[in-house]
Amino acid sequence: MVKRVSHGIELHGAYTWGKSIDTLSATAADDAFPNGLFNQLFFDQRTTRGPSDFNVAQTLVLSFTWELPGADRNSRVLTWVVKGWQLGGLYKASSGQPFTPILGGDPAGQKLDETSQLPDRLAGPGCDTLTNPGNPNHYMKTQCLAFPGVNKWGDLGRNTLVGPGVSKLDVSVFKNNRIRRISESFNAQFRAEFFNVLNRANFASPTDHATVFDQSGNPISSAGLITSTQTTSRQIQFALKLIW
Repeated sequence: MVKRVSHGIELHGAYTWGKSIDTLSATAADDAFPNGLFNQLFFDQRTTRGPSDFNVAQTLVLSFTWELPGADRNSRVLTWVVKGWQLGGLYKASSGQPFTPILGGDPAGQKLDETSQLPDRLAGPGCDTLTNPGNPNHYMKTQCLAFPGVNKWGDLGRNTLVGPGVSKLDVSVFKNNRIRRISESFNAQFRAEFFNVLNRANFASPTDHATVFDQSGNPISSAGLITSTQTTSRQIQFALKLIW
């Protein structure tokens, strides 16, 4: 959606809803996504069918530009100061990527160096969803998962959990300085850009701490701990851009 309104304001908007399902998202060489699983039961693809590792269900993007009015002044200096300013903004919000809790070691007896074996899912109060939104210390509801036992494969589906989403606002301020003496199109543009201006912590999925039980069925205390973010903290940069 694009909407041009009066007084130099232009608005853009886009919303995307989708769902991608597969049995595994890994390439022949390796998995390009940190939430991918290794060495699944290739002969029974029903156990791996689920949302793709790259699936993001909803994305909203809004942006605007505003060319601030600047009337001519009696002084050339004042005219230069008030004219040529442009304000811009870009807001993005999206749901998170899916991931899967796993077991440590090789309790199912696959005899492989690297495994991604699944726990069982429990039903009960509070277990309709398996995440604690807004809790980076214990994002997974580990009380709703159980160790399936030795030489057994858990019933939890692949990519059943969804990680934290993203909400980020970027703002920019431009000062266009057109120099007609050089050429009609020459522009010495001063730029001030503010990324994640609200300084929101957009947490990543706890893929580094996705192991909920060790090989003997003992709970892992750090399960569900989030240790990274998807976006940077607030960053500000200034630049001078020459356009001709």
